[in-house]
Amino acid sequence: MAEKNIMTRAGLQKVEEKLEYLKVVRRPEISEKLQEARAQGDLSENAEYDATMDEQRDLEAEIASLEELIKNVEVVEADEVAADIINVGCRVRVLAVSFGSEMEFAIVGSNEADSLKGKISPDSPIGKALMGKRTGDQVEVETPAGTQVFEVLDIWRDEN
Repeated sequence: MAEKNIMTRAGLQKVEEKLEYLKVVRRPEISEKLQEARAQGDLSENAEYDATMDEQRDLEAEIASLEELIKNVEVVEADEVAADIINVGCRVRVLAVSFGSEMEFAIVGSNEADSLKGKISPDSPIGKALMGKRTGDQVEVETPAGTQVFEVLDIWRDEN
C-alpha cells in the first residue's frame, strides 16, 4: 500500500492546477513540437526531435508522479485542525531564543514545504521538533548554525 501524502487543501489545489496545466497546455505543445520535428525529415540525425522526445518523457513522468501523489493524498482540513497544538494545517509564531527574533511558520505537508516562504514540513528538523507542542513550550533544534532553542508564542489554524 502506498504511503499517504498529507497536504493542506491549498496545497492539493496547487498540485491539481499544475497537473491540469501539464495535461491541457504542455502536452499539446510538446505534441505539436514533435510533429514539426518529424516533418524535418531523417529522425536519426534530428537533434530537435531527440530533445523534444526527452521533454515529452520528462513531462509524462511528472504527470504520472502528480497523479500518484493525488491518488494517495490525505487532506488536512483547516476546520479540523486543533488551534492549541502544533500539527499540519496550523501556523505558529516562535521566538528564536538565541537571537531574540520571532519567526512565523506554516506547518504543511512534505510536498508543499518551501522554507523561503515560511512553509515547513513535519519532517524538517524544526517541524519535527514543533509537532505536538503548545504555546509556551520550548524545543531544541539542531540546525546548521548549531543547536537553537525555540519558544512557541502562538498557534492558530492556517485558513489558506
